Amino acid sequence: MANPVSAAEAPRKRVLVVDYSQSGQLSAVTAQIIAPLLADDRFAVHVEKLQPEPAYPFPWPFFRFLDVFPESAHQVPPRLAPLGLRGDEAFDLVILPYQVWFLAPSLPIQGFLAHPLAARLLAGKPVVTVVACRNMWLLAQEKMKARLARLGARHLDHVALTDPGPTLATLISTPRWMFTGRRDAWLGLPPAGIDAPTVAAAARFGRALRDALLRDEEQGSGPLLAGLGAVEADPRLLVSERVGTRSFFLWGKLLRWVGPPGALRRGPALIAYMLFLIAAIIAVVPASLALQTLLRPLFRRRLAALKTHFEQPSGSGRERLSQYEH
Repeated sequence: MANPVSAAEAPRKRVLVVDYSQSGQLSAVTAQIIAPLLADDRFAVHVEKLQPEPAYPFPWPFFRFLDVFPESAHQVPPRLAPLGLRGDEAFDLVILPYQVWFLAPSLPIQGFLAHPLAARLLAGKPVVTVVACRNMWLLAQEKMKARLARLGARHLDHVALTDPGPTLATLISTPRWMFTGRRDAWLGLPPAGIDAPTVAAAARFGRALRDALLRDEEQGSGPLLAGLGAVEADPRLLVSERVGTRSFFLWGKLLRWVGPPGALRRGPALIAYMLFLIAAIIAVVPASLALQTLLRPLFRRRLAALKTHFEQPSGSGRERLSQYEH
């Protein structure tokens, strides 16, 4: 997808957008972010839509969903359909939205980052990462930052949009959406996913990126989206994320030893893991949140430091909102 450009004036800035979304939620957020760039002839925007082979379905069949967790936890990239890129394109900015699967960047984005062209496209380039998920993205972003660093990319900004529902409510509403495709309010639970006003408000990031690119600010080392409420980290979820990540890794190692994706012999192990996972969610998440609430006064400084760390580089400040919310 490219912006129409007059023959008299070539675009000043070229932007690569990597797009993959099962439910369409992340693509909707991405569309809002890039809309101001697509509307401006000074930008040429290439949207690269990833196509895993075979495709991942939505809604998820339950066992198909469980069957991707070993490879997700071990960051084993899937096969992708040929990209519409050669690798010698020169982009001024890369926007890299990704889903979170089992506390790691989703397999399709792993496939892109492992592709031979990725190093050529990202080396030395400024990158903006974007997440739209339930609420647990902290360790996935740490993995993403490590991968970008290995590719030689310059990570300038991170945007994280999360489901506004209570944590315990989303433990029901999100799986219902994943397995049935229904995200409406149900049995007193709020609708699943990012609400429409929040998705629409993501356009502020595109407006800020437009202005920053026209001022060549992407050539520096500072964030382009500071002061826009780009990310609000909740470090209280870190304990649950660490427990979950360790569990996914160990069980994933066992399941990969049992058989490859789709193998029938994985079935009994997947059932055992499912029972373990349900028990862990019921026991660990509420207990962790309750314990941290009790101990919060003792760990206030530590939590504040973790919050600052995970909100980098863009931060949770909102001092520039009035310039770009319209």
